[in-house]
Amino acid sequence: MLPVLQEDLLKYSFLSGVTFSPDGEKAVFSVKKADEENNSYISNLYLFRDGEVKQLTAMNKEGSFVWKNDNELLVFTMRDDKDKKRAEKGERFTPVYRLYLDGGEATKLWELPFSVSDMKEWKDGSYIVTGSIDANDPDYYAASKEDRDASDKKIKDDKDYAICDEVPFWFNGAGFINKQRSALFLFDSNTGETKRVSSPEFSVSGYQILGDTVLYYGEKQENIREFKSTFMSYDLVSGETKVVRDDKKYSVSCCAVLNGRLVMAMSDGEHYGLNEDPDFYWFDPETGEETLLYKMDVSLGNSTGSDCRLGHSRSIKSGKNAIYFVETRRDSAVLCTLNADGNRVTVLGGKGAVDDFDVFEESGKVLSVRITADTLQELYLSDLEERVPRKVSSFNDEMLSDRYVALPEKVNFKSSNEYIDGWVLRPIDFDPDKQYPAVLDIHGGPKTTYGEIFYHEMQMWASRGYFVLFCNPIGSDGRGNEFADIRGKYGTCDYENLMDFTGEVLIRYPQIDSSRVCVTGGSYGGYMTNWIVGHTARFCCAATQRSISNWVSFAGVSDIGQWFTWDQQAATIDGDVEKLWWHSPLKYASKVNTPTLFIHSDEDYRCPLEQGIQYFTAIRSRGVETRMVIFHGENHELSRGGKPLHRMRRLKEITDWFDSHTAKAEVE
Repeated sequence: MLPVLQEDLLKYSFLSGVTFSPDGEKAVFSVKKADEENNSYISNLYLFRDGEVKQLTAMNKEGSFVWKNDNELLVFTMRDDKDKKRAEKGERFTPVYRLYLDGGEATKLWELPFSVSDMKEWKDGSYIVTGSIDANDPDYYAASKEDRDASDKKIKDDKDYAICDEVPFWFNGAGFINKQRSALFLFDSNTGETKRVSSPEFSVSGYQILGDTVLYYGEKQENIREFKSTFMSYDLVSGETKVVRDDKKYSVSCCAVLNGRLVMAMSDGEHYGLNEDPDFYWFDPETGEETLLYKMDVSLGNSTGSDCRLGHSRSIKSGKNAIYFVETRRDSAVLCTLNADGNRVTVLGGKGAVDDFDVFEESGKVLSVRITADTLQELYLSDLEERVPRKVSSFNDEMLSDRYVALPEKVNFKSSNEYIDGWVLRPIDFDPDKQYPAVLDIHGGPKTTYGEIFYHEMQMWASRGYFVLFCNPIGSDGRGNEFADIRGKYGTCDYENLMDFTGEVLIRYPQIDSSRVCVTGGSYGGYMTNWIVGHTARFCCAATQRSISNWVSFAGVSDIGQWFTWDQQAATIDGDVEKLWWHSPLKYASKVNTPTLFIHSDEDYRCPLEQGIQYFTAIRSRGVETRMVIFHGENHELSRGGKPLHRMRRLKEITDWFDSHTAKAEVE
């Protein structure tokens, strides 16, 4: 078998956005691939019909779409050279093209004067649309061309300045977001008229159409974001807007419609803070009253880890007979149904993850994008009754057909009075009489989870002769609120779990050379890597990525810092700064002797660059062997969605660091 190589990532296909046609006879989805020459990604649409997959577009830039009818798509794309030049000059608009499934050139139908994120037809060519606005210039969409040009020029003239009077004023992957809002619009394609429904200050998080009413929710942000929802309704006939509920008790994850009634997945955070799993509630759009429908025992959505995904994924779907949703259960992401009686059923389970899905109730058909331990993403067809997925695409089959794919071996053990799930990947050409180096890989979050899912970096290291170890310490997702609740305990039970896991694996796998074990992780995993090297010398080297080192400064610079720090560390700067400092790896920098590589991006606003710089400087000043690699123009998603060549360089830097230090330890 051939090894999985670093550059194989350039050849993978990533599937997302699968959506049935109105008649349920076909579906369209997008496929993204790396474009090495331009150091970017291409995206095209594919059609699934009569059991076969066929490519629809070849312009390499189509990904977002909605169905217009059974044979036509509305595609949001920038095809015209003149439009591209307008966009380059700063004009804000979204071209909408009509694409016929059975051939013919795509034609431009409309142009919406803002950046579109979502679009649903209400009736007779009238659409509900969400898009971006500037609260300082909320009527740009309705202005004359002359006024728009003046507004665009002002933005261009002011590009060297950023005015900030809100928190957060920047956001990872979006840059500076001060006064930026997601607005709700009503668009009449028959007349071309566009009307903004939400107020300039209101940022819309989601909505549902109920007959002639649209219920939307979000936050009227005034200086500081609170992450609690206000519920509004808009009468599509009379144009009347009213506040349905404004007590800001709940944070809404998503919503759906079941049997014509509104269902909200939401949490008040009273027991487990910001990371509390949402429950399903009936929600009255007239009174704003909620009634519990179903209490979740695990989390909603897919939080299983992999570096082999790109694109938008659905987590919930409305239905007449049930709601369909993805939940993370232990170490897998499964598809479930919930009916009006509050009965939940798993319809697509097993190991791995449902990364995306759609359901056509009338026929009972389910299309899903799935990933498993030894397969990359593919499209699967199944039935709500039989529940046996059948693979109907082969985008990645050839890529892995002759590669060594290490299958995860389960390691269950007890630590901190909890049974912890862990896994081991054996190295290529494993010989039980030889000794091998190893890598402990720590996930982010902390409220995410590892599972039996293909992870490129892990497979690459296994193919280079490493054992790869990974586990789900306390704080991980998929096992309910209590297990995930690590507030005020960072660096305690989670650290104990990781060390106990490493020790257990070394006992069970004597072929691992204990002097050649490396450690790495990103985000929370980077935090734990920082913590580990300040508390033990058992690892021969470390690679800390997009990390946190100082909770005191993190609270003031991260896009989630103010809320996340106070919530997760159970302390505030003006309340208990000593507790924040106790949980900060920087406090223990004087104890670090482990050679440590730092990977960071200069546009990471989740775990900002200064977090890595502080720790790097502290241990470098003490003479510890270290190296820092800063990626320009990348953000917190470098390892998962960064530019292809940057992702290659990241892997090379980490792997070279491991190789050099494990080789050195072997000689010594």
